[in-house]
Amino acid sequence: MPESLPYWIAGALALFWFVGAYNRLMRLRTAALQAYAALDAALVRQLEFVHARVAEAETPAAPQPPSGASLDAAASQLSILLAKTRLRPLDPAGIAALGTAMHVLLGAWQRMHPDAVVSFEADGTLSRPAPLDGKDEPFDGVAPIAWPEPSAAAEIARSQFNLAVAQYNAAITQFPALLVAWIMQLRLAAPLH
Repeated sequence: MPESLPYWIAGALALFWFVGAYNRLMRLRTAALQAYAALDAALVRQLEFVHARVAEAETPAAPQPPSGASLDAAASQLSILLAKTRLRPLDPAGIAALGTAMHVLLGAWQRMHPDAVVSFEADGTLSRPAPLDGKDEPFDGVAPIAWPEPSAAAEIARSQFNLAVAQYNAAITQFPALLVAWIMQLRLAAPLH
């Protein structure tokens, strides 16, 4: 027994390290899932806002304009993809499809309401305040997303989700934790662009 004691100690240390690394990865994964839940709630509020505006624009005497039909179809597509992504929020293909549907909805919204667009930075501040003379100034850099509802909640939730996903992905690709991720079959997640 005394000659096998170093092996038992090394085995116990390896087991404790594995459990600690696994718990760290699970904490980061849970943080990404919680950030997705906040993003999902913010996107649902955006969809409710869009559906309410489409219902207001629709009158019994006048048929729905083509831009209204495309906005309604884009909102339906986004709500279907939101429901699908809730099952596996860190699946890269699902998040990519959700991002595409989100941009289709935002494009349809901007075509129907070109003046009712508000952009926020990731911290919730207005990214491009309204021009005083009525003309837009050229914008250099990455333009933030312009959301239909004038609320910064969706952009803040999107940036928090992307940050949580980046931290999770960085932890999975580090060498010692890479072994744990491989053994436990943890995969990289995709941010929402």
